[in-house]
Amino acid sequence: MKLILVRHGETYWNQERRVQGGDSDIELNDTGLEQARRLATFLKNENIIAILSSPLRRAIATAEAIASCHQLPVEIDQGLKELRVGELEGMAVSNLDTTFSQFLVQWWQAGWAMKLPNGESFIELQQRAWKAVERLLAKHEASPEHNEGTTVVIVSHYFVTLTIILKALNLSPDCFTKFKVDLGGVSRLEIQDYETRLVTFNDTSYQC
Repeated sequence: MKLILVRHGETYWNQERRVQGGDSDIELNDTGLEQARRLATFLKNENIIAILSSPLRRAIATAEAIASCHQLPVEIDQGLKELRVGELEGMAVSNLDTTFSQFLVQWWQAGWAMKLPNGESFIELQQRAWKAVERLLAKHEASPEHNEGTTVVIVSHYFVTLTIILKALNLSPDCFTKFKVDLGGVSRLEIQDYETRLVTFNDTSYQC
């Protein structure tokens, strides 16, 4: 089975460089809508049998654009919400002072088990996001249409995408800082005989 992980398109908060976590339901802006349209064309010829999305509007709109080319419904899973960032929600990145930078260092040193202020930890996010993946795989690997060329799509967010990739590849959360996913970035995993391979990471070539 192939698993395509997609980060949603651009929102107004992305444009304004604001912290955008799981408690902010911000819509795609015009750039994001265009990214979603191009993404739909990019994935048009994939043998997609299911599309799963975060419940947030920016992800749903991106997923619906993809689904429109495959006559498929968009399945919503609450486990795919973005990381809850608590007190940092909506803050301008330019306003994040050295105190926040120090907290990120502590977060890394704690093995990502430390919760963001009034938010959640990277480990908590990884646990709930991976359960969503397991539900999806269990459902569709047992379906009659399943074969080696079968593809399922998950549309979510920055932290969600990275935590799924790290878990799938059995990599430590410490590797998180070595990866970056752009808006609309497409990553592909191949899952076969309990082995997982990262085939493509953060592909945005379709946006050119």
